[in-house]
Amino acid sequence: MPEQRRRFSCQFKAEAVQMVLETGKPIAEVARDLGIHDGTLGNWVNTWRREHPEPEPAISPVERARVKEMEDEIRRLRMENEFLKKAAAFFARTHP
Repeated sequence: MPEQRRRFSCQFKAEAVQMVLETGKPIAEVARDLGIHDGTLGNWVNTWRREHPEPEPAISPVERARVKEMEDEIRRLRMENEFLKKAAAFFARTHP
């Protein structure tokens, strides 16, 4: 005779996910404590995380300045790279 699937209420699922997120315990440990399969709880946690993405932390002014510096350097290096490509193409045409 086939085994019947257990049905869990939305409240039970939410509380199980909350236990994982707030306690920091591994999914397998929380699932064992609740008497459910760890794959099931893992699916619930992954679904919750997809539906409730964590906001990206704001970057500090120092980090923002560093990013601007790196973007400027990347822009400069790309321009140099383009110049060198054009120069190489020019010299390749003039010197067979």
